[in-house]
Amino acid sequence: MDYTGKRTDVVDFGGETDYSHYQWFQDAPPRAPPAPPEPDYIPHPDVIAQNEAFEYALSCAPNILYGKYKQYGQLGVLAWCSEFGELIDGLKTLGFDGNMFVTTRTQALKTCEDLLKLRLDIKMQIIVMYLSSQVGRLRRFLDGEGTWNDYPEPQFPQYPGDSR
Repeated sequence: MDYTGKRTDVVDFGGETDYSHYQWFQDAPPRAPPAPPEPDYIPHPDVIAQNEAFEYALSCAPNILYGKYKQYGQLGVLAWCSEFGELIDGLKTLGFDGNMFVTTRTQALKTCEDLLKLRLDIKMQIIVMYLSSQVGRLRRFLDGEGTWNDYPEPQFPQYPGDSR
């Protein structure tokens, strides 16, 4: 048996219903009153102080990294990356609480650029990768849609024992 879409075991006794005298859409639903304007957001003084502290720490971060590099070399960069991770965790908490200001976010993104512009002669590629991953972690949190191509290229030796 082929299925044609129409059932033959159902009997239709009636004609079409007459809707010619029915007036459609006459009773419109009542309009909601306009919502009152939202009051201006006034942040708590603690939130302002917290954002200012983060902005200051972020603006100083490239100089501190360079100072640690000059003082302790590659290991100073490694230690600083750990401290920077704690700063990132604090920024994430600030953002998830809904208290991050646009100026703090802007400063954090600028700091990421400035960190990668530093001319650090790091031979241990794991440290270069760690620094890049911390910067990438912060960037992904601040701007998940952004793409960046300013990360340093790892320079692994091509042949074992090659120290070029």
